[in-house]
Amino acid sequence: MDDHLADVRRYDPTADAEAIERIVKHLGVALRNPQSLHIKALDAKHAARLREKWCGRKLGCTDRERADLAIEMADLAMGADAERKRVTFYYLVAKQLGRLDAL
Repeated sequence: MDDHLADVRRYDPTADAEAIERIVKHLGVALRNPQSLHIKALDAKHAARLREKWCGRKLGCTDRERADLAIEMADLAMGADAERKRVTFYYLVAKQLGRLDAL
């Protein structure tokens, strides 16, 4: 958990540790797979899946444009990072949408 918190705090120094913990719980078993720990490239298919499942189902954002913007902003924020951690990316999207409380 400390590793996830430290990574998120690289982008948001005041990151909510409880929200990060809830994201880790949500991702669960997927985080045990080394390939699932990171988001390598954000292609259209992956972005659509994030919009539908993370933004729509989990965070309750049904506004496609708003969800796409949040995903794009997280992608830009982490753009220089070769191995973007999934927990950090999901946190930044939730924060951009103002939905950390939905976690």
